[in-house]
Amino acid sequence: MTARLETYPLPYRDDPLAYFDVLRRRPGAVLLDSGRPVAPGGRYDILSCDPVSVIITDARGRVSVDGIPVADGDPFAAQQRLIDSVAMPLPDSELPFLGGLIGYWAYDLGRSLEPVGESARQVVSLPASRVGLYDWALIQDHEARESWLVASAERRLQVLGWLQSAPPTATSFHLLAPFASEMDRDGYARRFAAIQHYIRAGDCYQINLAQRFSAPFEGDLWSAYLRLRRATPTPFSGYMAWSAGHREQAILSLSPERFLRCHADGRVETRPIKGTRPRGTTPEEDRRLASELSASLKDRAENVMIVDLLRNDLGRTCRPGSVRVPQLCGLESYANVHHLVSVVCGELAKGKRPLDLLAAAFPGGSITGAPKIRAMQIIDELELSCRSVYCGSLGYIDLRGRMDTSIAIRTAVADAGQLHLWGGGGLVADSEVEAEYTETLDKIRHLMQALA
Repeated sequence: MTARLETYPLPYRDDPLAYFDVLRRRPGAVLLDSGRPVAPGGRYDILSCDPVSVIITDARGRVSVDGIPVADGDPFAAQQRLIDSVAMPLPDSELPFLGGLIGYWAYDLGRSLEPVGESARQVVSLPASRVGLYDWALIQDHEARESWLVASAERRLQVLGWLQSAPPTATSFHLLAPFASEMDRDGYARRFAAIQHYIRAGDCYQINLAQRFSAPFEGDLWSAYLRLRRATPTPFSGYMAWSAGHREQAILSLSPERFLRCHADGRVETRPIKGTRPRGTTPEEDRRLASELSASLKDRAENVMIVDLLRNDLGRTCRPGSVRVPQLCGLESYANVHHLVSVVCGELAKGKRPLDLLAAAFPGGSITGAPKIRAMQIIDELELSCRSVYCGSLGYIDLRGRMDTSIAIRTAVADAGQLHLWGGGGLVADSEVEAEYTETLDKIRHLMQALA
């Protein structure tokens, strides 16, 4: 990657789907989707395919680049070396991505970072991380209503040829059986009771408990993603699909939650979500539920606990004194739920880079509990299977030091003819088992209905 990148204007479109439809079956095709024109808050779509290299971390933490094993085995250090290997002149542009890494970091990658145990079964065979090094991108800026191709002159001609081709023939998608949970209501209640025991014993003061739902499927996963996007457009969505031998694997993420954002000047931000209510069926009921959430001392306490954890996580790589909380427990509303969302900001310390921040804060505290490592150990003990990509992150790291990643909640994972969904929530001392069990269903019921 040495040829100079340039920016070229393209016709603007309200959403990225038509552009991505013609690219989606190319090697390494990735879509980071702002959910426009329906979802609020998102600004940019980023599309690409045909990466220069692919770096994979397997379930045992072993790292390889284009199939060649990496000696030291630190996934974040190996990804940083891949970025550092690029010597590409860049244009002067405020676009968020001018080449770099795009991919995912699964929740299970945390097993290679901390001693969290190995009790949960490995049901989904996706790698712990799969990240491509991309030398071009198609970017849509929905605030400026502009579309741009970022590419070298040679790559530009290649991409324009792809964009002028006919999209691949879409096939229908359908489930072969309804989604089924791996734990019943009684099983959830037993695990809830075990978590209450751990909280009373002082092990933790909040633990996130999730359950996995699975269903066999056949057909086109892109069609499945379109159904999910129509049902719940969100600003941190993403679609990635690839073949692993004879297995088709894919991530269909409709996340409302940002994990970590880093600007080129070192300013960083995380936006944890804690506190959820369903949307009402009438305007009056909707306002009542929103007001109830805003006034809930329990939900606000959960949110504040995670804010404290994330302040500590950011403090590991941020300049002392720079970490602050400009928004605490703000109400944000999405297609199916209301959420309490906080904002924690800081500035990277001298010599620290976005991947240092990602490694120090991974996985996000909003989906583990606190203290983080002990919460992850209890999650491993009580949840029946590993989380795979769920509660990990999707996103990009730009060559200039920009980064934006999501928390992969409201996320479906496809593997070997099975589609998996997870629903979870944070448990504290005054949580009620029926309310918490119902919340896990509220968060993903609309996804299951859309796919059915």
